[in-house]
Amino acid sequence: MCLFVVNDYMSTRKLLVGQTPIGGDAPIAIQTMWKDRLSEDGLNEATIARIQGLYEMGCSLLRFAVPDMAAASTLGRLAEMTLDMPHPLPLVADIHFDYKIALRCMDFPLAKIRINPGNIGSKDKVKAVLDKAGEKGLPIRIGVNAGSLPAGKTLLDAALDEIKLFDEFHFTNYLVSAKASSVRETIEANRLLAKALPDVPLHIGVTEAGPLVAGTVRNTIALYTLLSENIGDTIRVSLSDTMENEVIAAKEILRASAPPRELSPGIKIISCPRCGRNSFDTHAFTTRWLERLYKLQSNASIAIMGCVVNGPGEARNADLGITGVGDKVLLFKHGEVIRTIKADEADAVFAEELSRL
Repeated sequence: MCLFVVNDYMSTRKLLVGQTPIGGDAPIAIQTMWKDRLSEDGLNEATIARIQGLYEMGCSLLRFAVPDMAAASTLGRLAEMTLDMPHPLPLVADIHFDYKIALRCMDFPLAKIRINPGNIGSKDKVKAVLDKAGEKGLPIRIGVNAGSLPAGKTLLDAALDEIKLFDEFHFTNYLVSAKASSVRETIEANRLLAKALPDVPLHIGVTEAGPLVAGTVRNTIALYTLLSENIGDTIRVSLSDTMENEVIAAKEILRASAPPRELSPGIKIISCPRCGRNSFDTHAFTTRWLERLYKLQSNASIAIMGCVVNGPGEARNADLGITGVGDKVLLFKHGEVIRTIKADEADAVFAEELSRL
């Protein structure tokens, strides 16, 4: 699993979500959210394999929307199935409006519950959820979003109101998120939260951030700013794109934010944008290999270049590189060509050389 530590951030209390520590001196955990409605038909080997793949890419927590009781039971069965995985990925239930769904989810081996107490209902309903979470030892994320704030309340106001309720019932096993689609609002809200609640672990991210490019840019600005100020214990890069790309974006943001000596193993991919000189389709090759490369537990640098100008010349420091020259493909290591092959051999030979790193 790919986890990161930023600047010895040790002021928040530490929670345990499944086997993943959050807060205190724990590494910053990456999470994503399942993109589709989970159904009984989805309880199969393909789903388990995809969850395992997310873990291998560096995902530490996987959240599911639970809109009704049927979804709660389905997610519960999936949680039971994942216990047989070599490295079970903690599954989290995301619940709005109906406290009974939260209670039902806690009958299964889920690792955390996310609720917005403001729409769960009366204090008695919130207490029922907290009581059962306390019995089960389950942490709860208080999730406050700019799009669903009570009239006249700020993100900070709403979060503090919910925390007062948790404190009233002596429940301390919680973390907090305050998210907006605005980068500036997200940054300011989390700065205020970190100042007001220095011991509470924070989950940070920009909500409804947009498609791949726009969403990555907005999340990068917000998360890099906050992480550089030692704010944030777990992150999600919310994108209108795949879960895998959310995890990749999060890993790269953490890599840019954290001191290199504190990074867990992770491939660095160098690839050129391609131009009229290209004789090798870098875009297609990178797309085919992206997820497999991000699953590798290695600090190697991989260069995928379109022509001899960029590779092996400009990518001479790469541990392994591939580029095109005319109708041939070259593989190189540290600037030295090691093999010249036909284009249709590129994937097989690249895989062979990659296994030797």
